[in-house]
Amino acid sequence: MKKLLLETSFSKIYMIVMIIITLLILGGYFSYAMFTVSKEKGNAISIVTGNLEYKLRVDGEETNKLTVGSNSSKEFIITLSNPNNIKARFNFYYIDEIPANVEAGYILDCETNNLPEAKGVILEKINTAGSSNTYKIMVENESNQNITIELGVNVGLDYNDLSLPDNGHLFNEYVDIPNAPELDDNMIAVSYDGTNWVKASNDNSDNNWYNYEELKWANAITVSEGTRDTYKNASIGTPISMDDIETMWVWIPRYSYTIGSTDGTNYYGKKGCYLESAPTQALPGEIDIRFIDTNIKDRGNAKYITTTGSREYYTPDAFTFDNEELSGIWVGKFEASSSDPNINHGGGNTTELDPMIKPNVNSWRYINVSNAFNASLKMNDEGNRYGFTNKVDTHMMKNSEWGVVAYLSQSKYGKIGNDNFKGTNKEIYVNKSDIGITGCSSGSPDAFNSDYTCHYQYNIDINGTGASTTGTIYGIYDMSAGSWEYVMANYNDIIKNGGFTTMPESKYYDKYITNNIYTACNGKECPSHGLSETASWYDDFNGLSEVTEDGPWLVNSGGYGSTVPGIFYHGDGNLSGGPNEDTTFRLVTIIN
Repeated sequence: MKKLLLETSFSKIYMIVMIIITLLILGGYFSYAMFTVSKEKGNAISIVTGNLEYKLRVDGEETNKLTVGSNSSKEFIITLSNPNNIKARFNFYYIDEIPANVEAGYILDCETNNLPEAKGVILEKINTAGSSNTYKIMVENESNQNITIELGVNVGLDYNDLSLPDNGHLFNEYVDIPNAPELDDNMIAVSYDGTNWVKASNDNSDNNWYNYEELKWANAITVSEGTRDTYKNASIGTPISMDDIETMWVWIPRYSYTIGSTDGTNYYGKKGCYLESAPTQALPGEIDIRFIDTNIKDRGNAKYITTTGSREYYTPDAFTFDNEELSGIWVGKFEASSSDPNINHGGGNTTELDPMIKPNVNSWRYINVSNAFNASLKMNDEGNRYGFTNKVDTHMMKNSEWGVVAYLSQSKYGKIGNDNFKGTNKEIYVNKSDIGITGCSSGSPDAFNSDYTCHYQYNIDINGTGASTTGTIYGIYDMSAGSWEYVMANYNDIIKNGGFTTMPESKYYDKYITNNIYTACNGKECPSHGLSETASWYDDFNGLSEVTEDGPWLVNSGGYGSTVPGIFYHGDGNLSGGPNEDTTFRLVTIIN
């Protein structure tokens, strides 16, 4: 962990930790705290804050003092809580008013691992109403006397000078809180109690539905028509039988991202505190993610050098649908299955069956692109079995939508940020089932295992959940191996064996005008599509070049027999859009 040295010529021994509170305006929230920022005296910054309430605890006690004995060190656990009934931004600072022989430094919080060594460090956190954040700070006292460090409280409207690092950022306009999931009328929020999926509070008032910081992505389901009213009227915590569940969805909140480079040439993400070695193509690092509101659409180059503080962010294309800016999308938790999964190929080349999304069943294979696409749209039809209203747009997953799942998985909110997995096990475990059983895991990312069975089911901790995008049961499965997945991504509107008479509306597919990852999108790169930016990460096959007139439809993930599958896998499989016994598809839902 990086050691941050704070130096000064001040004679008085103390460190000021200031807690600056800002409420940002988002979708109807009223601003209860205002502030201004101005540059003065080099890196000194003056701040005016409002006086929104907060609570502070040190090592479990309600105090604002840190005491360290002479010639010793001590780790402090600092908890900052938001007791207000509104969302608020809490910025946690400390500055350099400590003598040279006192080192306040070993910051143990993961987010600060890559801050440059400089005077002053900023730790920014966002609290939702009633929640708290915990920080760990190690203070070394190399002086011959005891010291007491007093944390600043009740800053009110005082002016305070902070000394910040070069290129440091006091704050930005981005509210780093995931947008709340948007549920259609008959979608039910669920959580997992260790045995069953149970009904959760859809306003997350008990913090039990989702927590992206804890790798708990929001999950929701639809149930059979005959049980729908029962579950909708049930109390929070009611178990929901898997026999009654028809579709399972995972919420991907709107975000912007940037990808770091240690050398300015190879952009493999940042090491952070999740890798034990420098990022490489075979073992890439963390993608920086920040959650944003719908009124923000970044268009930076999505690249930065990890040794500088300057970052350029990009908002993925998947969060814009037919010119509508989305707060997030719902993604099928598993590969699509059918309403009759036990028939040949789990469904076959038809639209007569209804799509399902469930674990431990045969995926819907041997279906061409147009039938998969039309079966997906059928879920929106009036009187559909799922209870979806006309606010819903269900469709077959696009490659750009696949990309937003892959990038989030490679962030601190995904599997790479899961401390239960180390080294090469950061990669999503493969599904080696040769009959397309959804949610399976081999218990390893090793694709060379030729035992083509369902080794672990999705709900087995670590060995099973390692096949999800979070390494927990709350992620998305079957994105490495299993069945190849057709995505709605096409080369120059060539239908070939895809089954369409004419191509669908442009909002439903990604069009690539070349099969070169650097020129595929109108002669340019395709940021957020997982093509050039993450090419061959984890050594996954990068086969956009195989997408041609003869094979114009993209497939992702790689199948159970592939030696180079993975969430960053792309190719055409020489399938031309036609049915294949090892190829399936995935569903996405948008709430308009």
